[in-house]
Amino acid sequence: MYLYIEIMSPIAEHQTSLIEYRNVLVSRNDRVVLDGITLGINVGEHVAILGPNGAGKSFLIRTITRECYPHAGIPDSYIRILGREDWNVFELRNLLGIVTDNLIALSSRNFTCGEIILSGFFSSIGVWPCHQVTPAMEQKRQEVMELLEISHLAERKMNEISTGEARRILISRALVHDPQALVLDEPTSSLDFHAAYKLRNILSKIAGAGTSLILVTHNTADILPEIERVILLKAGRIFKDGDKEEIITSESLSHLFGTPLEVVKRNGYYHIW
Repeated sequence: MYLYIEIMSPIAEHQTSLIEYRNVLVSRNDRVVLDGITLGINVGEHVAILGPNGAGKSFLIRTITRECYPHAGIPDSYIRILGREDWNVFELRNLLGIVTDNLIALSSRNFTCGEIILSGFFSSIGVWPCHQVTPAMEQKRQEVMELLEISHLAERKMNEISTGEARRILISRALVHDPQALVLDEPTSSLDFHAAYKLRNILSKIAGAGTSLILVTHNTADILPEIERVILLKAGRIFKDGDKEEIITSESLSHLFGTPLEVVKRNGYYHIW
């Protein structure tokens, strides 16, 4: 028997719900990885989902991308995106821009950076002879490359650029449709200090331009000043959910990560010692 713990985040009636989870249970190889998840994220909201390795963060993303599905037959259980439970995956990709490490690995072929960004219009990796690239698509590619400060990489091959540059290329690919939200899985993993700093500044620009950010991470330094709400995920359950200032404390994070931690805030960012 599973115990469902319902932790509802308040959703103002006048706001549009971007993502709603209710009593969501997901298992993999007979192991429960998401256990009774209930939460709501609104359009326009900037949220960080923070948790240690194995907390279920990646599986949460996979339920959004329809790579895995929750258990059927659980009373009052659903996942809704923009109010709907059923979506064509290709249609959904135009509304939610999702960037994961798996996508970076798939994009390491011999395509130019410009081609990888354009491929976002076709839900492919790279541009192929069957694809019809329009002037409007080219214009949009230029706009997002300028926003992410990577215009100089348009003709470079993906296998010739750094990991930080590749991350920005794939974010550009996700932005060509002007999605309502950008979902990023461990956005600064494997980046050096300079590349991580640069990427966080770029993400702040994206947030300022009006795109919702949902950052899924184990690193408190990824929680941008623009993010107001933090969800703590532990062992497949929501441990805490609320205002950033109340959630990111030494006591909460020590409990979350299972080790004594001290949280220090500096210049709008949180660091752990």
